[in-house]
Amino acid sequence: MNFKTLILAGAVSVAATGGYASCAYENKTPISMLAAGFEAWKAVADAMGECGNFNAELDQEFRTKQPAAFAATPALYQIGGVSNGTITPLLNEGTIRPLDDLVEKYGQHLSPNQLIRIDGKVMAIAMMVNTQNLQYRRDILEELQIPVPQTWDEVLEAAAKIQEAGAVDYPLGATMKSGWNLALDFINMFYGYGGALVDDDNMPTVNTEAGVKALETMQAMTEFMDPEYLVSDSTYVQQQFQQSKIAMANLWASRAGASDDEAESQVVGLVNSTAAPRTLEGGAPATTIWWDGAVIAKNITDEEAEAAFQLIVEGMDTEMVTANNEAAIWLIPGYEPTRLAEGAIETLQAQPPAASYPSTSAMGLMHTAAGNNVSRFLTGSADAETTLKAIEDDYLVSAKEAGLISN
Repeated sequence: MNFKTLILAGAVSVAATGGYASCAYENKTPISMLAAGFEAWKAVADAMGECGNFNAELDQEFRTKQPAAFAATPALYQIGGVSNGTITPLLNEGTIRPLDDLVEKYGQHLSPNQLIRIDGKVMAIAMMVNTQNLQYRRDILEELQIPVPQTWDEVLEAAAKIQEAGAVDYPLGATMKSGWNLALDFINMFYGYGGALVDDDNMPTVNTEAGVKALETMQAMTEFMDPEYLVSDSTYVQQQFQQSKIAMANLWASRAGASDDEAESQVVGLVNSTAAPRTLEGGAPATTIWWDGAVIAKNITDEEAEAAFQLIVEGMDTEMVTANNEAAIWLIPGYEPTRLAEGAIETLQAQPPAASYPSTSAMGLMHTAAGNNVSRFLTGSADAETTLKAIEDDYLVSAKEAGLISN
């Protein structure tokens, strides 16, 4: 997918069984969805709920629950919220269905960029692009006469000045919760240093200079962060911004709007964004590009699948975007980029471009292996080489079991 073209062109339960004021029809088939808990999915779920007979479970641990839930017979949910990283287990297990017939019947108005094709079949309907980008307190940087950082060296230099000034509790925030979040931060930094996680034969290539530098940069970041960073996920960092506890963070663009939520935030109008920092001069931003969208379970009736698709189309319409313009970088007609989208747009348009997170089995296994081991280096229980070797060893065991490499 051409993401430059795209941009230019914890659980919460949400239930609704009546009231169709903003829905084009009345849904009569009970439908449920399991998706992430950020603002964009809340907006889409609310729009779906206006049609009735719909329940959404919005949970930041959705990625660990979806595989078993969709493998059940019948599936426990008809709709799943996924990304290019979390769709892979569902594809591998064959628990989601192709959508070409439903697109032809109900989705003629969908943009070609929303149709996620895998092996020639439409397997998901994308609603937005997302990436981590540098969000920062404009007022603090201006007061301390700190230029907006463009590289990780500049971020660390700015953090030292902010710490010395005592402007906030912690100069930096980061999504370094042990497991999936920590692994992604490592992968982003590793790509920034020009690394490749596996070779053409799916053999691991992590124990390299790029791997060492990625770990060392992450460790340097922790000197300016809340000591409890290993429990810090996206919601944690979002709330740190809202409560004026941090000055900078490489955070998901989909979280930026929360800083301007007058009901929750103490820093309304004070948080700006710029492209994700680079690690190498002339290199790509140290981040990955993602899409988020919806899939439909295979182990459900055709009637449920049809109702589910109609709800997806209704939830991802222009009316929803107009009402929630700042919640995401939408791929839906009607979206108008805002101040808080600037960092994501700069990241998406950067040259050389940031990597698109691969929807591959090897990537999923490497992500898990990194999530299980990176904290060993950050806590001082292993050196860089030992940590990277452990990542490779864990990956090799899983890749052999999955048949990606020969024994």
